[in-house]
Amino acid sequence: MCVIFFYANSQPDSVDGYKLILASNRDEFFARDTQQVAKWTDSQQVYGGIDLEPGREGGTWLAIGSDKGVFKVGALLNLTGEPKPRNAVGRGMIVADFVRQSDEQYNIANYNQQLLADCTKYSAFNFVSIEIGDSSKPAEINLLSNVPPTLAPFKQGQCYGFGNSLPDAPFEKVQYGQQHFDQIVQQHGHSSVETLSAELLQLLKNKHKFWPDVELKRRAPSWGEGLSALNVHIPEHGYGSRTHSLILVDANNKLHFIEETMAGLEPDGEWRRTHIEKQF
Repeated sequence: MCVIFFYANSQPDSVDGYKLILASNRDEFFARDTQQVAKWTDSQQVYGGIDLEPGREGGTWLAIGSDKGVFKVGALLNLTGEPKPRNAVGRGMIVADFVRQSDEQYNIANYNQQLLADCTKYSAFNFVSIEIGDSSKPAEINLLSNVPPTLAPFKQGQCYGFGNSLPDAPFEKVQYGQQHFDQIVQQHGHSSVETLSAELLQLLKNKHKFWPDVELKRRAPSWGEGLSALNVHIPEHGYGSRTHSLILVDANNKLHFIEETMAGLEPDGEWRRTHIEKQF
């Protein structure tokens, strides 16, 4: 389970605006081996966490890459409650391949078309892709789901929220989160990184359970209530929101990748905070 909220606009209305404002929670088993956010050693200007789970090494759930004046963001969300295909291929490389490659076949349009044609070999997912280049062209935003195979474009300059269901049947927490995220962008979309990030992290850490939720109960009848908060914590299964991530790109193409992630196996224990700054 994961959740993501974002605003993308290649043409900010002022020098103190942002081209990208993104907030995401990674919900995962606490014991899953993971490398926290950093610059990838095998790729130029790619930043994100890396999955170290045996058999899934090298994949990621969220990353950003930049090359030749274009930056791309990829995010992967599980589609809860769908049957798993036999011999399913690991999904984490979907994001990794998108953000680390700059050839034409890996631009957002071509990459998504290729993925759409071959997406049923993976377990169910939502793939969010964002590409922002020259300010003369609008940001490109796509959501690709593979159950059923669907590719949908979205316009820049609006706030979006996606979770572990299809976009036409969002969970209650996603609807609430998107509305709150929109308010934050409206009120703080020209604020400092410190102010904006504090507001976004507060949203991601919301522990209120938006329950009952018809769609979530249908998809996860056993875990539904525990998964109904933006900040998930299911202690009996050692599972929850173990990483809070923010990606901000200002009007001058300066990246701020801020991550708070669990250092151990207890949400009440130590958390590590990383703040990467990079001028693209």
